[in-house]
Amino acid sequence: MSPKLRILILLCLLVLPLDQLTKGWVAANIPRYGGIEVIEGFFRISHARNPGAAFGFAQGAPAWMFIGLTVAALGLIGSFYRKIPAGDRFSAISLGLIVAGALGNLIDRVRYGEVVDFLQFDLQLFIFPDFNVADSAIVVGVGLLLLDTVLRRPSEEAREEGPDASGNAAPPGSGASPGAAP
Repeated sequence: MSPKLRILILLCLLVLPLDQLTKGWVAANIPRYGGIEVIEGFFRISHARNPGAAFGFAQGAPAWMFIGLTVAALGLIGSFYRKIPAGDRFSAISLGLIVAGALGNLIDRVRYGEVVDFLQFDLQLFIFPDFNVADSAIVVGVGLLLLDTVLRRPSEEAREEGPDASGNAAPPGSGASPGAAP
C-alpha cells in the first residue's frame, strides 16, 4: 500500500467518525436553531441544517443535485489523487482532507437531505455561517493545496528548466535545456 493511500485511509478514519459523532451529538442534544454559548458573544455550538451549498447558497435546489455534484467532485479529486507521486505526503494530506470532508457531508445529504452544521462564530461585524468538522477538513485541505501550489511552483520550474552550461539554473521561460549551446 502506497504512503499516499495510507494517508487517505487514515484521514478518512479520523475525520469521518469525528464529523459524524459531533453531528449526531448536536442533533440529539440541541434543539434545531438552538445553541449552547461556549464563549459569550463569540462562539457557540448551535444546531443548524443546511439544505444548500456552502454559505447557504442554492437553498431551494434538490438534495440529489448536491449528491451528484459531490460524487462528481470526488471522481475529479480521485483522478488528481492517482496522479500525485506515491511519496507526496503533503498533496496526499491536502486531498485526503478534502475527500474526508466531502464524504462527511455526503453522508448527511444521503441520510437527511441536508447537512448538519453546529460551529458558530460571532465576529461582531457579522455571524460567520455555521459549519462543521467536514467543512473544516475541506477548507484546511484546500488551503494546504493552495499553499503547496504556491510554495512548490518556483522550485519545480527551476528543476524542469535544468542547469545551464555554467551549472546555474536557467531563467524560467528561457527554453534552455541542459547542455544546450548558447
